[in-house]
Amino acid sequence: MSQETDSTNEAQQPSEPQSQSDQGSSLQATRLLISQARAGLGTVIAGQGAAIDELLMSILCKGHVLLEGVPGIAKTLMVKTLGRLLGLGFQRVQATPDLMPADILGTTILKPGTDTFTFHAGPVFTDLLLVDEINRMPPRTQAALLECMEERQVTSDGVRRPLPPWFTVFATQNPVDFEGTYPLPEAQLDRFLLKIKVVYPSEAEELQILERHHGAGGGGLLESADITPIAPGLLEAARAEVRAIRIEPELYRYILALARRTREWPTLLLGASPRAALSLMFVAQAAAAFDGRDYLVPDDVKRAVQPVLRHRVMLKPEAELEGFDADRALADVVAAVPVPRQ
Repeated sequence: MSQETDSTNEAQQPSEPQSQSDQGSSLQATRLLISQARAGLGTVIAGQGAAIDELLMSILCKGHVLLEGVPGIAKTLMVKTLGRLLGLGFQRVQATPDLMPADILGTTILKPGTDTFTFHAGPVFTDLLLVDEINRMPPRTQAALLECMEERQVTSDGVRRPLPPWFTVFATQNPVDFEGTYPLPEAQLDRFLLKIKVVYPSEAEELQILERHHGAGGGGLLESADITPIAPGLLEAARAEVRAIRIEPELYRYILALARRTREWPTLLLGASPRAALSLMFVAQAAAAFDGRDYLVPDDVKRAVQPVLRHRVMLKPEAELEGFDADRALADVVAAVPVPRQ
C-alpha cells in the first residue's frame, strides 16, 4: 500500500511549481540586468530603491514613465544615470509655457543656396527623452507627444518618421506647484505605463548624498561615477524573458476584475481603461521577474496596481474633500476583489 502511495507521489511531482533555482535558468538575462542596474544606479542614487525598481520595470515593459516628486530629489539624475547604464542616447527638454511642438518634434527648413526643404529632427528623435516639468507645457505641445508615445513615430508635412526602437519618454512633474501649469489630459496620462512617486530620502541616505557629492570634488556625481554599460543584447533578452512569463487563466480574470471594478467604484469618477488592464498585466509580469519567478501570482498583480493605475483613475470631488487619494481608493478596490485560489 505504501509503495503505491510513493509511486503516486512521484508521478505528481513534475506538476508542482519549480523551485527558485530552477526558475532562475529561464530568467538569466533578467536577473543579470536587474543586478547590474541596481548596482550601477546605486553608485549615483542614494536610496530610492522602490522608485529604481519601478523604473527598471518600465524599461523591461517598454513603457513610458511619469515621475512625480518635489524638486531636488534626483528625478532627472535617475533617468540620466539609467541612460548611461543602458548605453542609450539621451535628450532633455525643459518644459515652459512658450514651448512649441516644433521645439520637440523638429521642423522643415530651407537648405541654404537651394530651393529644397529638409527636415531638422528635434530632441524627440532619441532613445530616452526626459521632459522636465511636463505640466508646464501648453496643451498644444503636450498633444504633440501623443503620437510619439503611442505609435513611436512623428508625422511632419504628411511624412511619417519612425522614432528609434528604444524610444521612451520619462516625464517629471512637481506635485505642489500649480501656478503656470497645464494639467495633463486623461488621454495623455493613459499613455504612461507607470506613475512613480519619488519621495524624500531617509536621514541616512541624505547623509550619504552629502558625502558622495563632497567626494566627487568639483565635478558632477554622474561624470565621476564608474558605471559600466550593460552588455549589448542583454536588455532585449530580458524583455523577451519577461513577456514569456506564464499567466494562468484565473489571473487574466483577476486582472480584468480589478480594472472593471474601478469603473464602478463609489469614490471614483473615472476608472481604468482596457489599455490600463494591459499595462497591469505587463507590469505584473515584470514584478514576477523581480522575484525570480517565471509564472504570475496574485501578489504580483497587487504590487502593480498603484503605480499602474494611480494616474489613470479620477476621484469624485466629494471623495477628495473627505481626504481620499488615488492610492487609498485603489487599495480599497484590491481589498474588495476576491483573490483567485492557487
